[in-house]
Amino acid sequence: MRLIPFLTLTAALLAAVPAMQAVAEDAPIAPDATEVVLPSITVTEVTARTLRDRVIAAGLIGPVEEVQVQPLIEGQPLEKLLVEVGDLVTEGQVLAVLSNTTLELQRSESLASLASSKASIAQADAQLLEAEANAAEAQRVADRTKKLREQGTATQAAADTANANAVSANARVMVARQTLAAAKAQLDLSEAQLENVDLQLARTEVRAPVAGKIVERNARIGGIATASGQAMFVIVRDAALELRADIAESDLLRLKVGQKAVLHAAGTDAALTGTIWLVEPTIDATTRLGRARIAIDDPEMLRSGMFVEAEILVDERKAVSVPVTAVGSDQSGTTVMRVKDGLVERVEVKIGIRDGSFVEILEGLAEGDTVVSKAGAFVRSGDRINPVLDVAATN
Repeated sequence: MRLIPFLTLTAALLAAVPAMQAVAEDAPIAPDATEVVLPSITVTEVTARTLRDRVIAAGLIGPVEEVQVQPLIEGQPLEKLLVEVGDLVTEGQVLAVLSNTTLELQRSESLASLASSKASIAQADAQLLEAEANAAEAQRVADRTKKLREQGTATQAAADTANANAVSANARVMVARQTLAAAKAQLDLSEAQLENVDLQLARTEVRAPVAGKIVERNARIGGIATASGQAMFVIVRDAALELRADIAESDLLRLKVGQKAVLHAAGTDAALTGTIWLVEPTIDATTRLGRARIAIDDPEMLRSGMFVEAEILVDERKAVSVPVTAVGSDQSGTTVMRVKDGLVERVEVKIGIRDGSFVEILEGLAEGDTVVSKAGAFVRSGDRINPVLDVAATN
């Protein structure tokens, strides 16, 4: 009775032996326990590429130069306004007209005074001619009387009288000449007064001293012209705008006149361009910021008071570079992990321009070297790795 289960178990084991042999033949052979598997680490090839050194700044748009237009005469009411805010004007263009009624009356008076002066000159000239003729005649009489006195045919009293008359006639000549000179001086004064009135009349037309855009108008019809109040008009010379960019203290000395900038303003997708025309020589003691003034190439796209960001191109050159992530920093300095024949070594480098995700290597690496793509990878100097080239970073 007990032999039956034992025989059954033995038969089952014998039947399973072929199946176990088949499984053993299909199973892979286990690797040797002494074989080392190297870690796969992403690496990047050191390449030369064009890098651009930029300074990032921001500020407000303002006019390069504002010109205030004030009336050149005072006390005259404003009769006409010929321009409005936003108008482009040329140099010498009439912007407003003041009343000239009072000045026209003064001009009439000056013309009358001028005519009177000319008449006085004519009269004084005639009087001088008469005085000179009388003086010449008196002198001839005095000369004849003197000869007669020497001959004994004329008395001394007659000679003295003739001499006195000659002296008196010469004195009248001098008076006539002074009168003529005074009349000419009065004529000059009248002409000057007339020219002054004409100048005042010309100044009743308020003209633009420069070409540009009207950005402010304080003049009102009926207002009395005065130079002591607000400017009648404010003109932006040549409609030129600038970005007054605030620059970090560390970047200010890198900027120079003539450097180009790309501007980005709110409300416009177009990238605008500009050129540095002035780097202010001082730094704010509180904010530690300097200022650069960037002339806008296309000012029509911007308005005064807008906030604008700028990328100022400081330098551009082709240089050996690696991804920024490949560079590490510690107490010993700036380093990268160079890979040569699968062996990792730590190399100190000197960096330069940083442009986007790449940084320039000035010293320590050469084009064609291979470095670990991420400085924070778990590798140390002397490790052996399986380098995997990062093609995307290389391109």
